[in-house]
Amino acid sequence: MGRRPQIVVIGSSTASETEMEAARAAGAVIAALPATLICGGRGGVMAAASRGAENAGGMVVAILPGSDFSEANAYCDVVLPTGIGYARNLSNILAGDAVVVIGGASGTLSELAYAWQFGKPLFAWKGTGGVADQYAGKRVDRRRNERIVPVEGAEELKVQLKQLLLDF
Repeated sequence: MGRRPQIVVIGSSTASETEMEAARAAGAVIAALPATLICGGRGGVMAAASRGAENAGGMVVAILPGSDFSEANAYCDVVLPTGIGYARNLSNILAGDAVVVIGGASGTLSELAYAWQFGKPLFAWKGTGGVADQYAGKRVDRRRNERIVPVEGAEELKVQLKQLLLDF
């Protein structure tokens, strides 16, 4: 038996209600695939996605910037403290088979850039603001021909992820 697909959700630790609703829905979609949710494990979008996945019976892995297990939100099943601060953003991205961007600010932008450079499929949830809206449907640079796939809801995200994971 092969491993389960791993989908990373990235976004702000201080999120709007719109971002939180999208993140909860994304977590539920990921759990239903079934895939493992990977995230930064803290608050905001990360906590909302974790909650959505847990409520749908999914597995949540948190890759924390600090060294204390207690930094993780209450919905994480596996907690990996790194002690490396923002540098953990690279670990988050490398742990996933695909990345879902919801809202986001500079930390999210760094993760998006890593995902782009490492050839990870990217999906940006339009209407959540920040980095997601800025890059949905665009290319970051000429390193890759494809664009960041815009999604506008849970059903569209589910269709896109299922298509991506068909050959997994």
